[in-house]
This record gives sequence, C-alpha cells and structure tokens, in this order.
Amino acid sequence: MRSLTAFLLFVCATSAFAQAEDPPEVLRAKAGIEKLRSLVEAGVAPRAQLDAAEAGLADAQDAALLRRMVYGTELTEDQADEMIAAATRRLERRKKAVADARERVDSGVASLLSVTPFLEEQDSAKKELDLAESRARVTRQLAEMARSEEALEARLNHEPSTNHEFADRYDGDGVFTMATFAHVELDFEKEFGKPLPVSAMGETAVHRSLGFDHRGRVDVAIHPDQAEGRWLLEYLVDKHIPYFAFRQAVPGKATGAHIHIGPLSTRYKLGG
Repeated sequence: MRSLTAFLLFVCATSAFAQAEDPPEVLRAKAGIEKLRSLVEAGVAPRAQLDAAEAGLADAQDAALLRRMVYGTELTEDQADEMIAAATRRLERRKKAVADARERVDSGVASLLSVTPFLEEQDSAKKELDLAESRARVTRQLAEMARSEEALEARLNHEPSTNHEFADRYDGDGVFTMATFAHVELDFEKEFGKPLPVSAMGETAVHRSLGFDHRGRVDVAIHPDQAEGRWLLEYLVDKHIPYFAFRQAVPGKATGAHIHIGPLSTRYKLGG
C-alpha cells in the first residue's frame, strides 16, 4: 500500500500547488496594492484608495476561487462551503455598490440611469450564488450517500448476519465492471427515455476526503422504492449485479437515498 500512500500525497500536493497559483488578474491586483501601499505610507496617496484596492483584490480572489470550484469537476464538503462563502461575499459587495449608487442619486450627484450597471452586476452575482448553491447541494448529497455506506459498513462489521432496515443488499455474483455498467445505462435509457441519474461514477473528491475507495462502484440518485428504483433493482438481480439500496443516509438524519451498484466501498488502508 506504500504506492497508494505516495499517490494520495502527490494528489494533495498537486492540488495545493494548483490552488496556490494566482491567476493573472489577482497577481496584477497584488502588485498594484504593494505600490499603492508604499505611496500611502509616504503620504502621497489617500488611505481610502488603498482600502478600495484591497477590496478589489479580495473580490478578484473570490472570483478566481469560484471559477475554479463552480466549474471544476469535483468538490469536497469543505470546498463547497468555501465556494458558497465566496459567492455570498461577492453578492454582498454588489449590494453595497447598488446602495452607494442609489445614495448618489438621492444626493443629486448622479442620474438614475447610473444605477443600472450596478443592478446588472448584482443580478449576475445572485445567479453566481444560485449556481454555487446548486453545486454545493449536489456535493452534500454525495457526502450523505457516502456516509450511508459508511454506516452500513460499520453495521455489517458489527452484526454481519443482521438485516438492516435502511438498506437492502444483493451480492449477485460479486462482480461489477464499467463495461457491465454501460449496458445498465443503455437499458435504463431505453426503458425510461432519459439518462440514468448517476451521482458518482467511481471515485470522487468526497469519497477520498472521507477515506473511502469508491473505484469501480457507481452511485445512482434514485430512491429504491420509486418506480425507476424498483425497475433498476429487478434489472440488477436479473443480471446478477451486486447492489446496496439505501432508503436514507444515517438513520434518523437527512435522507441520502440512492442505489449503490457494485460491492460496498472499502476504506483506504494507508501505510503498511
């Protein structure tokens, strides 16, 4: 398992390095602030100008973070929270800009039309926050699904022969491959006229952050008691494909209903 440890460390290091690299607009803003700070300290530039520049830098950093996370391929729960916070800060800055613009109109120093660009930017920031919240919601749902599998694993280890009220298990022939899954997807789409709602294809950032090896497994965001879920379970049994059908995440908590296709995920065992 030493190679796995080295690989995970490499992934973490690469990710940290990538996130540490600032985009050009942030680098320019930082350079401009350093020059402006020296002018303020020399008394030849007002402090308010530096404050505005620092606010602009913070906004550029939030924008860069959102570009990376909202349109990226994977997120952890912590990154999802970070993304929401950045989008919220950008919206609050736009709201303040609108309020300031309206104050100038009320004071008679600007026309009503001057508020329009600020309103458009506020609307754009609101849409940006909506998109971030949507991505975060998907990430949290995926985390709930992963925790439901963790809860089942713990129960199976503690009570291997006990029926588990929040999940149905079918071992099939114990074998599942992505080639097999291609047929599952195709037959589902033929049956229902729409793609199978896959929430996790193999390993994701959420699974890695929780310490789960989800390679070679697929999570489908369908409640097993819905018509589509019942059809899928019958199909998997007919094809002898193993599955775990979850009706909720951790019992008594938020729902994380889904169908896990393939053997139950295992935990990474680092070192050794």
